[in-house]
Amino acid sequence: MTYSEVSRRTRINRSALREWARNRDLVDKYEGPGDCVRCHPLPGLPHPEGAYSYLLGLYLGDGYISYVGDRKKRVWAMRIACADAWPGLISECVDALKSLRPGHPVHVTNRIGCKDVSAQWKHWPCYFPQHGPGRKHTRRIELAPWQDDITHRHPRSLLRGLFHSDGCRFTNPVRRKIAGEWRHYEYPRYFFTNESQDILGICTRHLDQLGIEWKMTRRNNVSVAQRASVALLDEFIGPKY
Repeated sequence: MTYSEVSRRTRINRSALREWARNRDLVDKYEGPGDCVRCHPLPGLPHPEGAYSYLLGLYLGDGYISYVGDRKKRVWAMRIACADAWPGLISECVDALKSLRPGHPVHVTNRIGCKDVSAQWKHWPCYFPQHGPGRKHTRRIELAPWQDDITHRHPRSLLRGLFHSDGCRFTNPVRRKIAGEWRHYEYPRYFFTNESQDILGICTRHLDQLGIEWKMTRRNNVSVAQRASVALLDEFIGPKY
């Protein structure tokens, strides 16, 4: 094959390929994609898909990817901020990262009011192409076709991650005057709040897939209050713990 064809399939710069052809000792210094299924000539899908879909939801809510290490050996770190108030969610986040990176360490660092759950890998941007400069709500966020395939098969995992990051379930108190008397009652509802209209759209699209009724109560807030829809979310989300 030509250098251009090899470069296209391997995503290795053409000048590097030519240099390796002249000096084959340099080939041993290249660290290939390893276990990154997205970097192979025929890209595959991350596994397990359920854990990936859940982690994608966490990332879209409270996650980001950044460089770590010195200039000579820099790798990416996936970081998810998890509130101290919900230790069960911290454990689920750790489990999801370990499922995608078996045999590799996951770090939990204390911050003010939260834990920073992180794992290092050179290929996190391959798994999360939404990574980019600036805050998520200031740039376009859309799922790649292969991500859509995964979340379509695992919508509950994605929604669980989204609501675990930027959502909540709470009891809504209501006070109304009926027939001259004040009546008090309560009912549960879900909120998902995010400044990115694109991420809100991802959430509502997957709610629609499951037949869950929702409405926008503010420009940045999705509400699920209909009784049957709340009961459906309770089956796989429920209160934070």
